[in-house]
Amino acid sequence: MKLNRSLLLLPCLSALLLALAFLSPTPLSGAANRIQITVLGTTDLHGNIYPVDYYTNKPDNRGLAKVGALIKRFRKENPNTLLVDSGDTIQGTPLEYYHNKKNNTPPDPMMLSMNALGYDALAVGNHEYNFGLKVLEKARKEAKFPWLSSNTYKKGTDKTHYQPYLVKEVSGVRVGILGLTTPGVPVWENIQNYAGLEFREPVSEARKWVSVLREKERVDVVVIAIHMGLEEDLRTGEINPGQVPNENRAVAIAKQVPGVDVIFMGHTHRDVPALSVNGVLLTQANHWGRHLARADLYLQKEGDRWQVYAKSARTIPVDDKVEADPEILKLTEPYHSETEGWLSRVIGESAAELTAREARWRDTAILDLIQRVQLEAGKADASMVASFNADARINKGPITVRDIAGLYVYENTLVVLEVTGQQLKEALEHSAKYFRSYEPGKTAADLVDQRIPTYNFDIAEGVTYILDITKPLGQRIQDLSFRGKPLDPNQKLKLATNNYRVNGGGGYTMYKNAPVVYRSSEEIRELIIDWVERHKTIPTEPTNNWRIAP
Repeated sequence: MKLNRSLLLLPCLSALLLALAFLSPTPLSGAANRIQITVLGTTDLHGNIYPVDYYTNKPDNRGLAKVGALIKRFRKENPNTLLVDSGDTIQGTPLEYYHNKKNNTPPDPMMLSMNALGYDALAVGNHEYNFGLKVLEKARKEAKFPWLSSNTYKKGTDKTHYQPYLVKEVSGVRVGILGLTTPGVPVWENIQNYAGLEFREPVSEARKWVSVLREKERVDVVVIAIHMGLEEDLRTGEINPGQVPNENRAVAIAKQVPGVDVIFMGHTHRDVPALSVNGVLLTQANHWGRHLARADLYLQKEGDRWQVYAKSARTIPVDDKVEADPEILKLTEPYHSETEGWLSRVIGESAAELTAREARWRDTAILDLIQRVQLEAGKADASMVASFNADARINKGPITVRDIAGLYVYENTLVVLEVTGQQLKEALEHSAKYFRSYEPGKTAADLVDQRIPTYNFDIAEGVTYILDITKPLGQRIQDLSFRGKPLDPNQKLKLATNNYRVNGGGGYTMYKNAPVVYRSSEEIRELIIDWVERHKTIPTEPTNNWRIAP
């Protein structure tokens, strides 16, 4: 969802003006009954430490090393500062992948960095489960701060798997930090990766635990770090499409849970400087360490309790002016060097340059490479893939592991289902929702529904079809054929896809109850690397089995 900056800032303007009376670090000079507490927040760091794009091998304004420099600066400004993260931390870069899958013996590099920066708490994200519970628990034990999730329970019990909350005393002010996890984990993950756990509805759990913080723990401030984002467009009230049940509930929590001061959001990879919903301040620090969120709370003592009188929030961009923190760079340099060595390994040769830049508008050889690997590895009739990275590129000449890592950025595994022609058509019709209603003179690129992630736009191979965006939703897939004949709705096909789709990820519910013919334990990325190493070269022309009309 694209948010208007004025809409973001106006609700907090009055709070900001009131806050001007509290500008000095606390306690305020001559006013020991007043105090300013700063809470800093990161989210969706996804293993980004060094300010580099590992896929392009170029510098980039991102990562915990740069964010760390901002954190240290703001701590000097106000010693009464807390630091939280809203999850999706130990997955997402080749650095974390190499550590978790190739050499998991050393401490997790993200935990090493976050320990050095003095994090107070982390709310568990769904991607923490990508490498299984053994890897998750190892990283958790290495953290010198608690991993929080008040809605993750040991299955069949009323015992939370993680610590639900943390209480920190800051210059006499009791601050409660509550953690919540998006409950969509079972939809997106292989069952063994969260065995023995269940994820409960977040609004009721937030209400329960905030009550504990306010009544039992007697906290003065409640901060929630949630691995969830905005579920609706606040201007229209329209629910954002493609969400699984309760995936994002930040607005509902703000509206329905009394006693909350600030919510640090995550999961949706959005930069949200400040929103005020029902008097609750919401902020979100984008993703990959591109921003740092900052909330300032201004309190005054009334009797024996502290009351929040004003609050404001903003996000600070990580730009060229921010120098990476040398301590974090030095601490994680061995991990970075090891990762670079792996990524630079040559595995094959390409006779032409391939790019995914136009993969959403036309058939491309670079996505056909993924299709080919899935079809062969799964001995399937048809295959479905999405473009995960529009910047993916394979240059003419040597192919490296880096090229394939940039093409397939997720840890998905291959699954082959037995589906009917009707189910395949339903999947393609669902995918076609990626485009809004047709408008004459507009291109397909102009008609993309920006609320739908690109990774939920699936393209098929093994069949031929036309995606006609002039047609109504549900009727856009035309001339669907298999081996030169119209595809019979009752015909059985072996369809190669990934575990995320099989579990219903992206709203692909038509696969529910489809028999599993084959399931690989190896990531699709590794299957592609193995295929290129065996064949030494790759096809450089697309099959052109589909097109967009008009």
